[in-house]
Amino acid sequence: MQDAVPARARRARPGRGRLRGSGDRGPGGRTGWNWKRFVPGWKVVLLGCAVLVTGLFAMIAVAYAHTPLPVETQDHAVEQGSVIYYRDGRTEIARLGTKREIVPISRIPRHVQDAFIATENRTFRTDPGISVSGIMRAAWSTVTGQQVQGGSTITQEMARGYYDGLSQERTLQRKFKEIFVSIRASKEMSKDQILANYLNTIYFGRGANGIQAAAQAFFDKDVDRLTPAEAAYLAGRIQSPIAFDKAEAEQNWAPTRERFAYAVRGMAIVDPARYGHLPRTATFPKLAELDKRETLKGVNGYMVDIVRRELEQRGITEEKLRSGGYRVTTTFDRKLMRAAKKAVESNLAALHDRHIRANLAAVDPRNGRVIAFYSGHDYLKSFTNNAFDARKQAASAFKPYVLAAWLQNGYSLRSYVSGDGPVTLPGTKPIGNSHDVGAAVQIDRATAESVNTAFATMAQEVGLKEVERIAVGAGIDRRDVERAVKDHAYGMSIGAGLVTPVEQAAGYGIFANGGVHHGAHVVVSVRTYKGMTVMKEAGLPRTVIGPDAAADATYAMRQVVRYGTAAGTTLPGGRPIAGKTGTNNENKEAWFVGYVPQLSTAVGMYKEVPQTDPRTGKVVKDANGHPLSKEVSLGAIQGADTPTGIWRDFMTIAMAGRPIEPFPAPVFGGRRHDLVHRPMPEPTSRPTPEPTSGPTSEPTSEPTSEPTSEPTSEPTSEPVQDPSTEDDAGGETMNGNGDDGSPRVSAPGG
Repeated sequence: MQDAVPARARRARPGRGRLRGSGDRGPGGRTGWNWKRFVPGWKVVLLGCAVLVTGLFAMIAVAYAHTPLPVETQDHAVEQGSVIYYRDGRTEIARLGTKREIVPISRIPRHVQDAFIATENRTFRTDPGISVSGIMRAAWSTVTGQQVQGGSTITQEMARGYYDGLSQERTLQRKFKEIFVSIRASKEMSKDQILANYLNTIYFGRGANGIQAAAQAFFDKDVDRLTPAEAAYLAGRIQSPIAFDKAEAEQNWAPTRERFAYAVRGMAIVDPARYGHLPRTATFPKLAELDKRETLKGVNGYMVDIVRRELEQRGITEEKLRSGGYRVTTTFDRKLMRAAKKAVESNLAALHDRHIRANLAAVDPRNGRVIAFYSGHDYLKSFTNNAFDARKQAASAFKPYVLAAWLQNGYSLRSYVSGDGPVTLPGTKPIGNSHDVGAAVQIDRATAESVNTAFATMAQEVGLKEVERIAVGAGIDRRDVERAVKDHAYGMSIGAGLVTPVEQAAGYGIFANGGVHHGAHVVVSVRTYKGMTVMKEAGLPRTVIGPDAAADATYAMRQVVRYGTAAGTTLPGGRPIAGKTGTNNENKEAWFVGYVPQLSTAVGMYKEVPQTDPRTGKVVKDANGHPLSKEVSLGAIQGADTPTGIWRDFMTIAMAGRPIEPFPAPVFGGRRHDLVHRPMPEPTSRPTPEPTSGPTSEPTSEPTSEPTSEPTSEPTSEPVQDPSTEDDAGGETMNGNGDDGSPRVSAPGG
């Protein structure tokens, strides 16, 4: 019989109970989990920490190695506005776009640099680009769930604001990248480079970005003229420029005074030898008044407008101009711009008619530079740049281009052409004259007295295509010339086409400059802020007529001011001048275009009144709400009147102090090519000497009653018509023109 097995032994039989662990103490002991076996020893802990720290540093090293100094800068960090200058390259017309002008560290005085170092980062000159205490504060704030704090150095601020790829968001990832870039910047860049980038990047308030713009905005001076107190003020306000702007606008100066005092104390701490006295002696600086001027107000707007347009045509867009930091030197002379304004406005004031407009343009014929112009009193009230854009009928001021075509074709000034009218030409209504000059007239006299029939028949002889070639070569818009030929045929030769004052001033330049034309332009050069030229001057020369033709044409136009339609027009010192008047049908446009060898100036006048609804009497407006206008007669005003007076007043100032240059002597070249029979001289009571075989060098001051050339044996082919007459002012009209100011055109002829 087997021995009985105790119950406890049965429960403990292998495979039937719980497993014994290391905590089983045998009979009578307690069973359980032995946790001490899983607690690492201190050596293991130390080793693990070492591995962790090594790994962390390895990760940081790898991250640093893969964080190069960025190549690209943030667009807004280097954006700087462009400056437009008068032709002296120093006097500003306007600043456009971002208020920033990047300057090298050499232009930033040491006390200005020290003011920012004392205020923002006193260890800047010696630190590695980062602040360890600042980083620890930022890390602790992040670990505890608080917002990431500041503590950035100047190098870090520069990196964040200057380089692309470093956003402004406050995250730990961005902070680490900023740290790596800052350390690398400190190794690869000099402290001066870092400080220059920083000072040229930061925002100061009043719209000013960078230290130079801030010096201008707050103290109306350049950065290299700032005092230590002014530098301390600027250094103090970058902490919160927008808030300080608002406080100062409300006359609350306490915040900026507090920051000023902090900056001054910091400067004394950073360099006691230089600035130790500042806390006792420095006073809060006086600020320049907030600049509320409108850049485009007055005539400035017209200058900026045409500069923008020329730059756009040559590849510098408005966006580039506002952010590229260009230095644009224009052709405009400040003194002469003022002279143009004074000449026009004083003469208009004497007319007591606010609806009359006058525009002026002065061009240097030797290079095409628009030296001065007048388009209106205030660009903000009238955006149309009239000197460049107001296209009006040239009237008789177009005739010199016909004269140039005649001379260039080898015909002489001494040729006889039709002085009788009206004449009927293909596609053109009969063209008449404003006064009687006889059936035949020599071309110099026809120019002086603006004989319509002479120039119409001259144009027929040389061909409208040749006249068109000369006019377009002289700078008149091809489309307008072609349209005038299409619509008015030979009416084009007496001024049916449209021109602007700038076109006319540059166009007459071919006569002042020996037949060579330079395109009118307003930009001399465009440079970057570093001084590199990115655009050179336009206005390349092209020969339109020969120098002999130019000299003879000038001789003819000198007679205009000697005894012709602008008789008596002079400049001080007996300076030689030449020019041409122009007055169209019903006196809707009046011109005088004249020149000396150094300057060609055109003055155009017209009158515009508001359009009214005949039913309601209210002013008619366009879709944008702007009043529409219509052109009406100038009344008694002709080219020889107010336009010539404006020209004389302007040119008197423009040429003051400049040498008196003579025109080239006329050559009276070409062959005589008479289009009508020469007139027979009237018999006199006593014999007259035979006329000379060649021309005299100058005509008498008053024209003879009859031409002095040989008589013809037979009468002219047409009987003399009764010419239209005009008052004694000496002006001329395009007689036979339509009521709209353009020649009346008949059905096309044969």
